[in-house]
Amino acid sequence: MSDYQLSKVYPADKRTNSQVEKLLLHEGIRRDKNLDYTCVLLDDDYNVVATGSCFGNTLRCLAVSSEHQGEGLMNEIITHLVNYQFERGNYHIFLYTKTNSAKFFGDLGFYEIVRIENQIVFMENKKTGFQDYLNTLAKTKQAGNKIGALVLNANPFTLGHLYLVETAAAENDVLHIFIVSEDASLVPFEIRKRLVMEGTSHLKNIVYHDSGPYIISSATFPSYFQKDEAAVIESHANLDLEIFIKIAAQLNINARYVGEEPKSLVTGIYNKIMAQKLPEHEIKCVIIPRKQNNGEVISASNVRQAIKNNELEKIKALVPESTYKFFTSGEAKNVISKIQAEANVIHY
Repeated sequence: MSDYQLSKVYPADKRTNSQVEKLLLHEGIRRDKNLDYTCVLLDDDYNVVATGSCFGNTLRCLAVSSEHQGEGLMNEIITHLVNYQFERGNYHIFLYTKTNSAKFFGDLGFYEIVRIENQIVFMENKKTGFQDYLNTLAKTKQAGNKIGALVLNANPFTLGHLYLVETAAAENDVLHIFIVSEDASLVPFEIRKRLVMEGTSHLKNIVYHDSGPYIISSATFPSYFQKDEAAVIESHANLDLEIFIKIAAQLNINARYVGEEPKSLVTGIYNKIMAQKLPEHEIKCVIIPRKQNNGEVISASNVRQAIKNNELEKIKALVPESTYKFFTSGEAKNVISKIQAEANVIHY
């Protein structure tokens, strides 16, 4: 144990937060906007010499001052953060780091899931975590020549999503739908999943999956839920696709379907990279033009905006009957309140 003082950083502590920002930038790391806990090691003059943060079950923004490297300070930060995660019930922990730091974190008990050379490595603290996930998926494998896949956040499930699903289902023998299971959306996962399944119950060739922590979650793609620089988006898109390619191999998936994204910068860049990368692995990337209503693209953002404006009747033309039924029921009260309390409900 070092002689440095370990301390939690509070949002109101401008001095320490400023030092954290400077340390991260000096070490070539941009502070993630998605953080729910940050700690630091302080020297006798209360200067930050090391820092680390969490968001959900991930560790982020880990750095030690170049003047203090080799003192074992990162071990202290990681040990503290892992213990903190255990205390709040997170036992499966993820981190992403630069490729030249992967061995160091491997020595601290983290295992590589995938890497993008010279960019980033995605790691977890379970030796067989990702392989166990793949093995579970393999049990759902179904026979067919054309096997398609869709990844849906469905926040909430709209007629645009339904059109995408129906198109993919009609063109394939089997369609695997991965529903993003992380609760980082205004509509909770259990409700999103239910509305997807209810809205597509007439289609008989669908296999539903919870995405788990591997597909387009804040662990694999933090910038998916926030504004971010194009280079960061591209890096995490490549990371996420490396994971999907391994999943596709387990299920014999040979086509992935996505909706065209004329308004979303993040998803637009993601789709562009997908269209380039997937065919290299004999997976067709099918980009479907978005369904429109009265000349305007149907989007979950527009549905959320109508809910925020308390114009529930307006969403009737934008969502399946099952989604509309939910939002006009008493069960939706808390979800509606959450959407209406949000300052901005438009997806970037």
